[in-house]
Amino acid sequence: MVRRKKEKRKRPAWGVPKGVVLLATPEGWRHSILTMEGGMLCGRLNVPIDTDPQDARAASARMVTELARDFHDIAVEVSWDPPQEPWSWTAQVTPAVGTVQDG
Repeated sequence: MVRRKKEKRKRPAWGVPKGVVLLATPEGWRHSILTMEGGMLCGRLNVPIDTDPQDARAASARMVTELARDFHDIAVEVSWDPPQEPWSWTAQVTPAVGTVQDG
């Protein structure tokens, strides 16, 4: 029997972030990162359930900036929109001033 060579798995190619949605739920803080390519990355924010909303937004912004830096070698800025609901926040993600993005 011939065995196939095991292939190393590449890190996923997440798209460049363009927006964030942050939700407070009874189970904890949830996020969705929208990408310029039309994708979405969803998950749980790694903070305690009782985290203050301002601290949760800061943790979410830090996560997005780290993802952009680690996967795309770009610096981004996260700008939170005024909240429409007391349990939901949205933000725009833009390349930081002076950052050149490779296409």
